[in-house]
Amino acid sequence: MQVLSSDSTSGSTYHNHLTELKFSALPLEPRLHQGISDAGFTHCTPIQASTLPLTLAQKDVAGQAQTGTGKTAAYLITLFQRLLSSLPPENRKPGPRALVLAPTRELAIQIHEDATALNKYLSYKLGLVFGGKDYEKQRQHIASGVDVLIGTPGRFIDYYKQKIFGLKNIQVMVLDEADRMFDLGFIRDIRYVLRRLPAPRERLNMLFSATLSHRVLELAYEHMNEPELIQIDPDKVTVDSVRQSIYFPSNDEKIPLLISLLKKIGSQRTMVFVNTRREADRLQDYLNHNGIYAKAISGDVPQSKRMRMLKKFQSGELPVLVGTDVASRGLHIPDVSHVFNYDLPQDSEDYVHRIGRTARAGASGHAVSFGCEEYVTSLPEIEEFIGKPIPVIGIKMGMLIDVQRPPVKKRKRDPNSLEKNLEPRMQKKVQIPNAD
Repeated sequence: MQVLSSDSTSGSTYHNHLTELKFSALPLEPRLHQGISDAGFTHCTPIQASTLPLTLAQKDVAGQAQTGTGKTAAYLITLFQRLLSSLPPENRKPGPRALVLAPTRELAIQIHEDATALNKYLSYKLGLVFGGKDYEKQRQHIASGVDVLIGTPGRFIDYYKQKIFGLKNIQVMVLDEADRMFDLGFIRDIRYVLRRLPAPRERLNMLFSATLSHRVLELAYEHMNEPELIQIDPDKVTVDSVRQSIYFPSNDEKIPLLISLLKKIGSQRTMVFVNTRREADRLQDYLNHNGIYAKAISGDVPQSKRMRMLKKFQSGELPVLVGTDVASRGLHIPDVSHVFNYDLPQDSEDYVHRIGRTARAGASGHAVSFGCEEYVTSLPEIEEFIGKPIPVIGIKMGMLIDVQRPPVKKRKRDPNSLEKNLEPRMQKKVQIPNAD
């Protein structure tokens, strides 16, 4: 397994976090070139410049790259070029020719959108499967026949076991955010799928992960054909391209400071990260009650509501999205101007994932963190991880504005509450012993 880095790629240098390698210089079919051009891509990112020359030469890769680095386009371009340059398997039975598996519904949806854009001048039929909604609609679409199938492991295996499609035609296999597959408990499902595909030598395999841990590399060696290991510095691009700062408010000062800063920057697309779902809900109430339109997103929000929320945020209709770390992984949201770490994350990698929501593809961005009493203990570890201290900004007079407290939500009384169960006992008459 060969180890490469972005700096070792021939002819590549950083320019606004892009390289000098142009997509027009790559050996791609003209219709695919046109789709890339229409999508606004001109120069490769470091992960694209490192992987595409290899994958287009039909070599397997295991790439270390985070969301927002251009990895999705890297494997989709390769996928389409492989389908364009190779014939379908002989005696082909119904079933996709390419498979992309992602750990979350949001990421699968985004991959499908990116694939649709690149497929603009091609004729491939794309399929999307994920849990939570449209079970029968997805089933019928896949059953009608698709060339490229994108989805999450659970729903994918469900349809496969129903024999809606077969896997003998697979020529390209992509596993995105492999580390998250382990974190979310999907690895058994992934191995179930990989063992039913054609042999690794009979297909092109691409794996991408934010970290290439021992377990991820073990998976790569087990199910890929001598993959090349591509390691892009996981922090350098993000950390160097985001303007970072930190305030040190007390716990009681956090909400007034946040509202003050949000009102100052105006209605720009902003993400605010907290560590718990309860705090996300509380912060949503405070922001809305003080004239800032915000919605809280977490793993407990129903899928249909999450999708509507994300669409509003992507369109600019919703200026502020409050989220737990579930919102920081796998979501491709362009033009995020500010990220607020209202709560400092307890994991250093989560800090990089969070601030990576902004400053994508060379754009500018600003990450603001609050080092409060409760979570400031993680700051030294974060600064060691990113390799530099975060600039401190003092809280000036007038920044801690008066805020309106939202009305307390009435809690519905539980009909099986202890108080209700005790009422009959309290109503019983006391039995006085007979004096006789």
